[in-house]
Amino acid sequence: MIRFAFTIAFAVIAGGADAQSVKLGTSDMSALLTGNTAVGLWDGVPYRQYFGPDGVTIFAPLDAKPDHGQWRLQNDEFQSKWPDDEDWEGWYIMEYAGVWHWVSKSTPPTQFEMLEGNHLPSQ
Repeated sequence: MIRFAFTIAFAVIAGGADAQSVKLGTSDMSALLTGNTAVGLWDGVPYRQYFGPDGVTIFAPLDAKPDHGQWRLQNDEFQSKWPDDEDWEGWYIMEYAGVWHWVSKSTPPTQFEMLEGNHLPSQ
């Protein structure tokens, strides 16, 4: 499942200095996210976020209570909705030189790594 994503990353790394950013489409995002865990920093706080195949996502910041929300892919965009949200919020996923980034229209790219499977802390 996540193997496809690593293939993309390897192809870009193999390109060396000519590496270009790649915006993932819906099927690539599905292969990358579904059943897997993103790990990174959000507003300077370490986090893990699991993307269940049932559309449930769990965002677990370090030393804080996890939040449960929903996720979906639509029109080459990752979208999430949390209990206090009225609308879905959209993000793109970009890969540059083997590194994944969340990208929105209003924030700078945010780097993350992917772990295969559910790697949330024990609750």
